[in-house]
Amino acid sequence: MQMRPIKALSEPQTADLRAGKGMSLALPAELNGYPGPSHVLEMADALGLENDQRLHTERLFHEMQKEAKALGEDIIASEDELDRLFREKTATLAKVQDATARAAHLQGRLRATHLKYHLAMVEVLSLGQVRQYNQLRGYR
Repeated sequence: MQMRPIKALSEPQTADLRAGKGMSLALPAELNGYPGPSHVLEMADALGLENDQRLHTERLFHEMQKEAKALGEDIIASEDELDRLFREKTATLAKVQDATARAAHLQGRLRATHLKYHLAMVEVLSLGQVRQYNQLRGYR
């Protein structure tokens, strides 16, 4: 961990943030019957998506990715700033409180972004498709 460029982020975490991956941030939605666009696209044929549903889901997925990638970069920068405060021995309580509040706010925005697109998916899919999605994912 000491050799990491940003001590609080592993290379896989940094890569996931840059790639806009969900990182289980949307589990409250996913595990309560709100499908995610990424998985819906993976199961498009099994779900019998109509062409307009597929196009809408692709649009939602690309919008989610754009937002998540931008926030991921902001999170990386905020963690780098926090790390820098300690690395350069300039950390004070006030600076640390500000830096951690910013990092936490960005994490919350990223989570809300992913959850927002799970909410949007239930507007695209039929109730039957949502049920089928949950079965295919192994949920009760």
